[in-house]
Amino acid sequence: MATPVSFRKTVLPFAAAASAALAAACSSLQPAPGKPDANAAAAGACHADAVAWAVGQPADQTVMARVWRESRAGLVRPISPGQAVTRDHRADRLNVEIGADNRITRVSCG
Repeated sequence: MATPVSFRKTVLPFAAAASAALAAACSSLQPAPGKPDANAAAAGACHADAVAWAVGQPADQTVMARVWRESRAGLVRPISPGQAVTRDHRADRLNVEIGADNRITRVSCG
């Protein structure tokens, strides 16, 4: 059975546009990869020692916002137990490891 012309003219372009929009929504919001030092200069170098106080604190929105501000990191990466993470090093990223009880267990740069 042949596909009606009106179907091809209306539904197929819409489906193509929707597919493109969904693909764009899946893209990363992080800055483009590059030299960590260049990213750090643009976004702010991480200072984990400044937020060592956060270990043992609940990983709620207030604490995480304070950790981000005080670390001066460009990016904050919360890491839950068993979560897979990339092994690339970024001088502008603060890693915040969170335990099963939703408390911060470790902070480190990278």
